[in-house]
Amino acid sequence: MVLPENKYRVVVETSAINFELKSEAEQDALIDNFQNFINALPCPIQILIRVREVEIDNYLEVFNNKNNHETNKLYRQQIKHYGQFVKQLVKGSKILSRRFYLVIPYEPEPEKNDFNLVKEQINLSLDIISKGLERLGMKTRSLNTLEILELFYSFYNPGVCKTQPIKEKTYQLLSKNKDVIQTPKL
Repeated sequence: MVLPENKYRVVVETSAINFELKSEAEQDALIDNFQNFINALPCPIQILIRVREVEIDNYLEVFNNKNNHETNKLYRQQIKHYGQFVKQLVKGSKILSRRFYLVIPYEPEPEKNDFNLVKEQINLSLDIISKGLERLGMKTRSLNTLEILELFYSFYNPGVCKTQPIKEKTYQLLSKNKDVIQTPKL
């Protein structure tokens, strides 16, 4: 992302580690490795944890639509039973999904605002951070422009984003207007 006053950010999605399922020795090793990771960071980072309610009804609707195309009677019956099982399982409770993000900043000195240099420096920081997380057993991937737009859209329009998600076509229409969105690819 390119922010005002020549500030740059990369948003990275990370996987999670189920710390509680690790043995005590593995937990201690993870804590030590995380401490080393934090101490070796080339820049400050922002950690963002996004918790959202999963729309089970939409999932079941898509799943049941597949049932309509199934020709094998046994499979149709199993799909129906599975749908009923999931409905009963989540009845009266919310199912939540958690996504983890890191925001990596870069703010060049005013006289060193060459975009190729900025790109090189932010990619270097991204590489160091990604390798550090890989040592912890986590996977990372940078979000593209549309994914970042969807992330912000879901923050500011939590109700609307469920019924009106941003599609690639919407992004293309927005990006035609240079005053609305202006993000070079890193």
